[in-house]
Amino acid sequence: MLILLPPSEGKTAARRGKALDLASLSSPVLTPTRATLLEALTTLCREDPEKAAAVLGLGPAQRDLVERNVHLATAPTARADAVYTGVLYDALGFDTLSPAARRRATSRVAVTSSLFGIVRPGDRIPAYRLSGDAVLPGVGSVAGAWREVLGEAITDGMRTGLLVDLRSSTYAAFWRPTKELAGRVATVRVLHESGGKRTVVSHFNKATKGRIVRALLEDGADPRTPKALAEALTRLGWTVEVGGPTPRGTQLDVVVSEV
Repeated sequence: MLILLPPSEGKTAARRGKALDLASLSSPVLTPTRATLLEALTTLCREDPEKAAAVLGLGPAQRDLVERNVHLATAPTARADAVYTGVLYDALGFDTLSPAARRRATSRVAVTSSLFGIVRPGDRIPAYRLSGDAVLPGVGSVAGAWREVLGEAITDGMRTGLLVDLRSSTYAAFWRPTKELAGRVATVRVLHESGGKRTVVSHFNKATKGRIVRALLEDGADPRTPKALAEALTRLGWTVEVGGPTPRGTQLDVVVSEV
């Protein structure tokens, strides 16, 4: 099983640590694209900070993030599971997983990244700012750059198992499963039920996905099909409804009721 997470906009910068080494990251097939995007991003931020702020969607109070991007090649790095923060990652709690669950996370979890394609929890990366819908001079859209190469890395990570795709729509545009793979892909949508109505609420969606990943890692469940994943989540206490196939795989609705 491979669990594919979205990144977080918020990231914790390392205060000290080794500089970025692209050759040390997992999925070496992605190294050329990583190098191209890193060069394009750092050059833009160094040579045209005003344009960089616009491309990155940054306001006046966030210009320090442009300067941070200038130094990505030499900035201190930390494990990806310590760099990514926010609601989903707080709920997942990499740092408080049991030793067995942390070992499972190493082989079963990957984070989608605008700059690095996908990274594993133990990959050492700097804190960066680059949105999935950004367009970089000389490269074009970030999604388009990854669309050409990301499939091999993801399918290698899946091997013969199931892909649990928890990416948001922005990052889903980086790669979509082929028809041959779709039967081994489960996407998860979290529905918040209140007063008889069901809606998608961002906070509940992110937090519940984090708790789902944590529970699967702690439990050790390794479902091989979307149906088996639904059964595992039901056993772990969630209300799960299996929908029909979509271009991204079989959709599972996890219903969270307001108490």
